[in-house]
Amino acid sequence: MRITSVRALCLSRPHEPERQWFTGTYRVWKADATVVAIGTDDGVEGIGEACSYGGPPFIRDWVDWLAPSLVGRDPEDPTLAPHPNGRSGRHDCAVAGIDCALWDLRGKIRGKPVAELLRPGAASRVRLYASSGCSYDWRVRPEQVIDEAAGYLDHGYTAVKVRIGTHWAWDGVTVERFLELMRGLSGMVNGRAELMVDGNQRLTEEQALATARGLEALGFTLFEEPLPQADREAYARLSRQVGIAITGGEQFTTVEQFRPYLDEGCYRVVQPDVGWCGLSEGLRIAAAADRYGVDVMPHNWHNGLMTMANAHYVAALPRPRMCELCMIQGPLQWGILAAPPAIRDGHLELAGPGFGVRLADDLEARFPFLEGAYGVVVER
Repeated sequence: MRITSVRALCLSRPHEPERQWFTGTYRVWKADATVVAIGTDDGVEGIGEACSYGGPPFIRDWVDWLAPSLVGRDPEDPTLAPHPNGRSGRHDCAVAGIDCALWDLRGKIRGKPVAELLRPGAASRVRLYASSGCSYDWRVRPEQVIDEAAGYLDHGYTAVKVRIGTHWAWDGVTVERFLELMRGLSGMVNGRAELMVDGNQRLTEEQALATARGLEALGFTLFEEPLPQADREAYARLSRQVGIAITGGEQFTTVEQFRPYLDEGCYRVVQPDVGWCGLSEGLRIAAAADRYGVDVMPHNWHNGLMTMANAHYVAALPRPRMCELCMIQGPLQWGILAAPPAIRDGHLELAGPGFGVRLADDLEARFPFLEGAYGVVVER
C-alpha cells in the first residue's frame, strides 16, 4: 500500500448570536475546523484534525508543502511522520493533523482501534469532562455558569471545568467574589461531579495562590494555567504551596518544551493536545511525564475528530484520567463526521478500526471557510 494524496480541508460555521461565547476580552463568532485526509492506492483513507489555533489556511499551506515527502511511501513506515519543532504553531498543527491521520490509517489497515495500536489492552471507553464556563458575564448574572453546569450534570457528565469569566478589571472582580461564585457552583453540584477551573493565564501570583487555596477548600481537583505560561518559577512556587493540582502546557508540542516544567515541578498534570503535537509526540511527552510521576490529561477543544484522537490517546495512557469535551462548539463539532460516536453516562465509547469514525460528505460545500480570526476583542 502506498500513499497517493495528502490534503487539508478548511471549514467554518458562524455561531448564531445566542451561541457566540466570550471569555476575558474576546468574543467568538464562528467555529473552525482543519481536517487532514491521507489517501492510498487501496482506497483506504486516514483522517485527523489539526488544532485550528494555527489558522486553517496557514495549516493547509504547510500540509500542502509537506505532502510531497509522504506521497508514494508506505503509511506503516514509522519514520514517515514529520516532527513538531516547538517554534511554529502553524507548522506543528499541520504536523499533528498528518500524524493523527497516519495513525487512523494504520488502525484501518490493521483493523484495530488506534488506542489498541498505542497500547495493547487499552480501555474501550474514556471518561469525558464537560468543558465550558465561557459564556458568563460578571456584569450580567454571573450565576449563569451554575445553571450551565447543572445542565451538564443532567446529561450524565461527572466532571465539569469552568473559566474565570469576562475581564475582571471591567467590573472590579476580586478573588473573593470569584470564590463566592465557585462556592455556589460547588453547593449546587454537592459532590455529584468533579470540579475544575481554567485560569487562562490571567492571574497574578498573589491572586493565583489565594484562588488555588479557596478552590482546594471547596473540593475542586484541578486549577489549569492560572499564571502566564513563561513564569516557571511562579508555577513551581504555587505547586509547592497547594494541594490542588496545578496543570498546563496545552501550547507545548515537544518533549523539550515540557522538560523544564517537569524538572522544576511546575505541573502536577500536563495537558498536551494531539491536535497540536500529534499522537507520536504525545506518547513521548506522556512517557517523560510518567518518569516524574506526573499525569497527562490532554487539552481538547474544537471538533469531534480531534476529540476522537485525544480520547484514543487517553485510553492508551498508563494512568487514564479524562478527555476534555468542548460544550460550546456548535453543530460543526460533530457535523464533520458521518455519525457521532456514542457518549453514555459521561463516557465516550471507543471503537475501530482507526478512530472509528469517517468524514461526512460534501464538507466544504456545507461548511465553507469564513476568513478571519474566530475571536474578536471586545472593549468596555
